[in-house]
Amino acid sequence: MHKYAQGVYENLEKEMPWQKEFLQSVFEVFESLRPLLNSDTKYEKYRILERITVPERIIMFQVPWVDDKGEIQVNRGYRVQFNSAIGPYKGGLRFHPSVNLSILKFLGFEQIFKNSLTTLPMGGGKGGSNFDPKGKSDIEIMHFCQSFMRELQNHIGPDTDVPAGDIGVGGREIGYLFGMYKKIVNAHQSVLTGKSLNFGGSLIRPEATGYGNVYFAIEMLKTRREDFDNRNVMISGSGNVAQYTAEKIISEGGKVITMSDSGGTILCKDGLTHETLEFIMDLKNVKRGRISEVADKVSNVEYVAGQKPWQLAEASVALPSATQNELDLEDARELVKNGCICVSEGANMPTTPDAVEYLIKNNVLFGPGKAANAGGVATSGLEMSQNAMRLGWEAEKVDNKLREIMCNVHTASKETAEEFGIKDNYVLGANIAGFRKVADAMIDLGV
Repeated sequence: MHKYAQGVYENLEKEMPWQKEFLQSVFEVFESLRPLLNSDTKYEKYRILERITVPERIIMFQVPWVDDKGEIQVNRGYRVQFNSAIGPYKGGLRFHPSVNLSILKFLGFEQIFKNSLTTLPMGGGKGGSNFDPKGKSDIEIMHFCQSFMRELQNHIGPDTDVPAGDIGVGGREIGYLFGMYKKIVNAHQSVLTGKSLNFGGSLIRPEATGYGNVYFAIEMLKTRREDFDNRNVMISGSGNVAQYTAEKIISEGGKVITMSDSGGTILCKDGLTHETLEFIMDLKNVKRGRISEVADKVSNVEYVAGQKPWQLAEASVALPSATQNELDLEDARELVKNGCICVSEGANMPTTPDAVEYLIKNNVLFGPGKAANAGGVATSGLEMSQNAMRLGWEAEKVDNKLREIMCNVHTASKETAEEFGIKDNYVLGANIAGFRKVADAMIDLGV
């Protein structure tokens, strides 16, 4: 790590040692910036690292709501508005019991550079609550979302901060949130993305993160004259990102052999069919069931309780699409041993730092989340554009734009690494390319 970056990181570590996820994300970015900081001293002169690691604003608030029994519940709400140098804050809302300030700061910090890589004018932010939608009725979720938005609406707007969905926040939650915002401000504004098509959403938005990750992986594989055709592919997770990742892999001729949730993993050595995937989508999106139920209904599917996918079978490609730090060093060793040639992150920071290092050292193509899963926020940006023009584009047009953006993100990441004499290091390339645009904008805007 560059001496300047090391000093800034050590100060952060002393100040907030308990924010482990945030520190991990900062460490990973700072390590990659060494060649840039060696070649250009202006970033130290303008104290960019000190400035870019402190959110411009953190909002924390109470969210009181009434459950179906008539009892008052209270949760914590957050919005981390991290950096607006290149556009309004943009990033999802996460409703999950694990939500805390460290996780939201890590996600918001990553979002700065992810949004930068799309080349769309969007800053970085993140928010959410420790509210758990699981097991709640629609009425309870509506009451919570309305209470959450009553406070959040003071801090967002189409030119200020445009949240989206994330874990625990899908179309239902976005609808309730947008409905309350619209009532309060008496205006139909493009202030949330991931909306239903009924009130301003974009085609391909639900598919975008999963599709985008596959498009990025396709570009990586092309550099070695490889593709997905008839290759075993491991996917973790079974939510929105994993579902549409699987859908696109199947359409590209690949064999999706795993999906998972917090309880365990399903293994299908013959590859999931479109029909089985449709069953999984209905199970997860409508019935809110567990992935284990697939094995009860589909004959060639095995369920492995308490296990992640990575050590269960041989696969050429691994696409972690669940949550942070789900793929560790031991998993990485097993993937390499079993012939994996490509890992591309559908989730945010799902691979531990030592696992990333091991994969890259063993010549595995590795697509970091801030590049590989940028398709979701890119299509959110396209939704904002459609809303601004009062237009709705056809699915093919949105998908083509998404694919073009992901190809450009791949090119920028690859060529930036090569600019500094390092081949096939998408981590370094994505971090430098994303950082440089934001940092240069910060310098242009003054202190």
